[in-house]
Amino acid sequence: MAVACVAAALTGCASPAPAAPEDDGRPLVLATFTVIADIAREVAGDAARVESLTRVGVEVHDYEPTPGDLVRTEGADLVVTNGMGIDDWLLTLVERADAPHVVLSDVVDPIPIETGHYAGNPNAHAWVSPAEGARYVEALRVAIGDLVPAERDAIDARAAAVTAALEAEGERLREGVERLPEQHRVLVTCEGAFSYLARDAGLAEASLWPVNAGGQGTPQSIAAVAGVVAETRVPTVFCESTTHPGTQQQIARNAGVRFDGGLHVDSLSEPDGPAPTYLALIAHDIDIILEGLGA
Repeated sequence: MAVACVAAALTGCASPAPAAPEDDGRPLVLATFTVIADIAREVAGDAARVESLTRVGVEVHDYEPTPGDLVRTEGADLVVTNGMGIDDWLLTLVERADAPHVVLSDVVDPIPIETGHYAGNPNAHAWVSPAEGARYVEALRVAIGDLVPAERDAIDARAAAVTAALEAEGERLREGVERLPEQHRVLVTCEGAFSYLARDAGLAEASLWPVNAGGQGTPQSIAAVAGVVAETRVPTVFCESTTHPGTQQQIARNAGVRFDGGLHVDSLSEPDGPAPTYLALIAHDIDIILEGLGA
């Protein structure tokens, strides 16, 4: 009955959700998008079945949930969202579910967005920083351990291993940034999704727009980014895999610098791509940033 009541409101405008695997008896942990689903999967191991509502490559900010998403949410044993606005589209579904709900960004000291329509709102992309990603791991360690207490020791061990890997990546990033000329310690991206990583690594940040859902940049923001590139002569400007790169490519051409559109933020890649897991995403982005900036 619940599905029938909301089916008209939950249209199929969004990309189809992944097909739900058959129930194998384990508790279901349902996450809003592929990145946080994989963090949960790394922590849970075989103790739970972990699924993502959205597919690889889907733009998360303006996703529109479907009736099938409601069915899956009502069948979950634990619902995992990022929070801070990026996946608020799930909140109306969560309200109908009996499952516990963990909001991963509740453990984050938020960095506010400074410009544009979203100014003053928190930047939602904390997981891009290895240090903040480790906070997500800890929140999931507790939540999944509470869900499957008989597996708590194994869950704790997996969480510790993921945290150690993230700490190593964070150290690699900081050491690489320290090798850069100070003038080139600037991360120029399309979406302002790297504020937490930039802060933790000692990088300045410039972006064309603060949130993908907010548009493709204003004349003022485009001019500002072009000015930063001209002043600093950074070797490379970047874009994220789920954004439109045309404006950034033009800035790169005008300035005579490289363009790299391979950063992954809101979505993992396909299994044969460069970021099929969360840890691979972190390592891949750090590789691209350090290589692009000349470390």
